[in-house]
Amino acid sequence: MKINSIVSRYIFREMIPPFLINLVLFTFIFLMAKILDITGLIVNYGVSVSSVLLMLTYSIPSFLVFVVPMSIMMGVLLCFLRLTHDNEVVALKASGFSIYRFLPAVFVFCLMGFLVTGFMSIYGSPWGRLSFKALLLETATSNIDVGLKARTFIDSFKDVMLYVSEIDPQDKTLTDVFIEDRQTAGMVTTVVAPSGKLFCDAERLTFGLRLFNGIVNRVDLKNKTVHSVSFDTYDFNLELAQVLSARKYGRKGRKEMSLVELRQSLKEAAKKNAKYDLTLMEYHRKFSIPFACFVLGLVAVPLGIQSRFAKQSSGMVLGLLLFLIYYVLMSAGWILGESGICPPVIGMWGPNLVLGAIGLYLLISSAKERPLKAISLLPRIFRVANSRVP
Repeated sequence: MKINSIVSRYIFREMIPPFLINLVLFTFIFLMAKILDITGLIVNYGVSVSSVLLMLTYSIPSFLVFVVPMSIMMGVLLCFLRLTHDNEVVALKASGFSIYRFLPAVFVFCLMGFLVTGFMSIYGSPWGRLSFKALLLETATSNIDVGLKARTFIDSFKDVMLYVSEIDPQDKTLTDVFIEDRQTAGMVTTVVAPSGKLFCDAERLTFGLRLFNGIVNRVDLKNKTVHSVSFDTYDFNLELAQVLSARKYGRKGRKEMSLVELRQSLKEAAKKNAKYDLTLMEYHRKFSIPFACFVLGLVAVPLGIQSRFAKQSSGMVLGLLLFLIYYVLMSAGWILGESGICPPVIGMWGPNLVLGAIGLYLLISSAKERPLKAISLLPRIFRVANSRVP
């Protein structure tokens, strides 16, 4: 029993380094993809570096919901790939160790991943999404005027084209303003004014232009008529895409709801309704994805033991392929549940059941020393693929 305890601690320690490396690597990759979305705010609206860092921080919990199970799987897989490559698994089996005696360390490791992922899924991700929307709202309302550029046709506004000859940075006075408005179907409105001024009401989320001594031309495309009106003062409201999306902050989406709010939404929604099914799937997804740590870890053990790769980079590819299969199954389950083809519960837990059954089969086959042809062919496939790469 003491020897078994020593081996379990040894295996557990071997899984930690690859887990941490993959956790940092995958988090960095997800953040790089998010930075591409935030770059437009920096370039067009002068968002500060501190705001960008906060946005990235608020995005991390949503990433970790997927990154932690992926890293758990990679940690288990790379650990057993190394033990197999160094013949340590063979030595342990020769000493009377069964493959099942490796599982306690793997189970504890996966349990830690399950707890972290569950916390991020239930508490971290909703908090991060709500905080991100709140910061986006604040940023949009405080820096919205920065998006205006002199002598440039601006199409950042919904169905509105704007041109300004000069902008006074101090009092926000505009000179020679031209506006083309297509917000009304079948109607094109042009507004021309020699001067104007920006105004913004952050509480009411109102942003617009107050124009002076100009002309409004309305062209009815259907009736082919034109109306012209002169004005002394004319207020024109503008809606920016970022503000429109930020307004949704007042109403929580399903991904921002807590478990209590999801249960309340399930009670209020009529059963066998599309809203009910989507809410039920979101509720079960908060538990099914954390549970994937056990499923992916279970599959990774026999794959690591029966695979003999010369390079751990090939093991990385194998692990990414395994997680891709899980993600495809999860996406398919969501689509089937959303369309009503299968119950929402099966759609969310189906990937875990499928991969869990595959993991048990591979584990039992490995314990009985029964080689799997599909796994034994993988090293040859990777060697052929690497040999063809220039």
